Amino acid sequence: MALEFQGKTIETTDNGHLVNAEDWSEDLARHIATLEGIELTDQHWDIINYLRDEYYNQGGNQPNERTILKAVGKLWSKKLSSKEMYDLFPQMPSKQGGKIAGLPESRRKGGY
Repeated sequence: MALEFQGKTIETTDNGHLVNAEDWSEDLARHIATLEGIELTDQHWDIINYLRDEYYNQGGNQPNERTILKAVGKLWSKKLSSKEMYDLFPQMPSKQGGKIAGLPESRRKGGY
């Protein structure tokens, strides 16, 4: 599978995750989000940047839903609900957010 973006073909897995992490850019993230039906806001970017930081600076960590809720809640200084996270990323924050963040597909099955 592949994406056409800015005159280039970007290789993706069958589920739409980037094959080559170096292909990722913020512009490509916006394009992927648009294909997913999402218009990125600052809140989306907070989660995307958190997921990228965890993956690239914490040994490939791909946090589950509960961990994302706690970390982003601290960042936003409020207690978040799962609903708020799913309002941002309807197809699961860790998975859909990770796809937009250019990360490999998470194999997690649940939020806890």
